[in-house]
Amino acid sequence: MAIDKKMEQAFNEQINKEYYSEYLYMLMKAHFAEMNLNGFVNWMNVQMQEEKAHAEGMYDYVLRRGGHIELYAIDKPELKGSTPVEIFRQILEHEEYVTSRINHVMDVADEVKDRAALSFLNWYIKEQVEEEENVGGVLATLELIGEDKQALLSLDKELAQRIFNQPVIE
Repeated sequence: MAIDKKMEQAFNEQINKEYYSEYLYMLMKAHFAEMNLNGFVNWMNVQMQEEKAHAEGMYDYVLRRGGHIELYAIDKPELKGSTPVEIFRQILEHEEYVTSRINHVMDVADEVKDRAALSFLNWYIKEQVEEEENVGGVLATLELIGEDKQALLSLDKELAQRIFNQPVIE
């Protein structure tokens, strides 16, 4: 049985949100490169790869269910601040928004009684908990650091260690 049209639309909208997220992190990556904070650049690069993988997971799922992919224009991202702490506040706000949008897709799956989609989306729900926790941890450290440039450089070195692990989205 093919995917419900309302479900298909919800997935296509979320695919757009995931690609927007990749685009937003690309902008933030450039900003940190301009600040010569290469660990933050690395962190953003991993985020970009994760967001792309999230979009591709949904893209593949829709096709496997016999659905149609529709790609929408990606909005222009904008920074809401210039300091690392301001940017990470924006990231947390953005990830909370993404969580709300994935919850919306889950609500549609529940409404149309699409058990397969509900099962598939559980991975994304768990991933968003991890995303918010990860960002919240960096933000808390940045807030603790304050204006201490030495501590900022230490955090930058720590963020340089983050690596991308291709997720297995089932």
